[in-house]
Amino acid sequence: MKTLKVNGMHCGHCKAAVEEAASGVPGVSAPEVDLAAKELRYEESAPVDLDALKSAIRDIGFDPE
Repeated sequence: MKTLKVNGMHCGHCKAAVEEAASGVPGVSAPEVDLAAKELRYEESAPVDLDALKSAIRDIGFDPE
């Protein structure tokens, strides 16, 4: 399982929005946000373009590291 730190998430709506954005990136499978850790965890079904994943998360107003 891969992880990506995401700042700015505070609630269930944030969690759902980040998971939905991540699921739209090719290769990302089973995205799951851990709010306490401020992390997105996901499996790779194919190689993931990390820049595309970060961009998808930035586009909805969050700050991936």
